[in-house]
Amino acid sequence: MAEIRANSILPARREPVELHTADGLTLVGELALPADRDPVATLICLHPLPTHGGMMDSHILRKAAWRLPALAGLAVLRFNTRGTASERGTSEGTFDGGRAERYDVAAAIEYAEFAGLPAIWLLGWSFGTDLALQYGCDPAVAGAILLSPPLRSTTVDDLRTWAASDQPVVALVPEFDDYLRPAEAARRFAVIPRAEVVSVPGAKHLWVGDADTALDEIVKRVAPDAFPLPRKWDGPMEMGLGDG
Repeated sequence: MAEIRANSILPARREPVELHTADGLTLVGELALPADRDPVATLICLHPLPTHGGMMDSHILRKAAWRLPALAGLAVLRFNTRGTASERGTSEGTFDGGRAERYDVAAAIEYAEFAGLPAIWLLGWSFGTDLALQYGCDPAVAGAILLSPPLRSTTVDDLRTWAASDQPVVALVPEFDDYLRPAEAARRFAVIPRAEVVSVPGAKHLWVGDADTALDEIVKRVAPDAFPLPRKWDGPMEMGLGDG
C-alpha cells in the first residue's frame, strides 16, 4: 500500500462543469464522483477570497476533490466564483465583495440539486464561509461546514436564519487563526444553539500542514462511516503538481 501524500490523486470520475447564474453569468468548475459507486453525500466547495489567491484549487478543496470520492464516497463540486481564475478557467463577471456572489452560491446548489446529488453540504473556507452563512441556508442544503470562518460580513441576522432551521453548522476554527480564534468563535456562534465549534490545536488560517485534520473532521460529519480516513491507498494513484 502506498502512502497518501499532499498531491496524491485517487481514482474518481471527474468532469468539467458550468454553472449558470440568475444574473446571466457562466461559472467554471469540476464535479468529482466516486469511480465505481453512487455518492453517499455531496460537498459544494466555496473557496477563500479571490483577491488574496482563493480559487477552486485552494489546497484543501483540491485535496477534497482528489481524495474524498475514493476514500469516503463523496461527490465534490468545486467552482470559481465570478471573476475568479484557476487552471480550469476563469468564471465570467467580476468579483463583487460577496454581494452578487449570492447568485453563484444559488447556481451551485441548483446544479447539485438538479444533478440528483445526495445530502448536499456546503464546505466554505474563509471568504467562502461568509457566502455559506449569508446565502446557503436553503431547503436543499443538509448543512454547512466552515473552515476558518472570519465572520467578516456575516451578520447576526444571518446566523439567526440558520438558528431557525434544522441544518447543522460545524465551524472548524484554528487555534492560531488570523481573524477569529476558538473562544471568540464560540461566543459569536452561540446565536446558533446547535452550532458545533471545533478548536483545532496548532492550526492556522491557511491550514498548511493540517489538511489531513480538516478532511477528517469534514468526513466525520458528512460520511461518518468513512471516518477516520486512511493514510494509505491500495490501488491506482496519480500525483498532481505541487501543493498550492
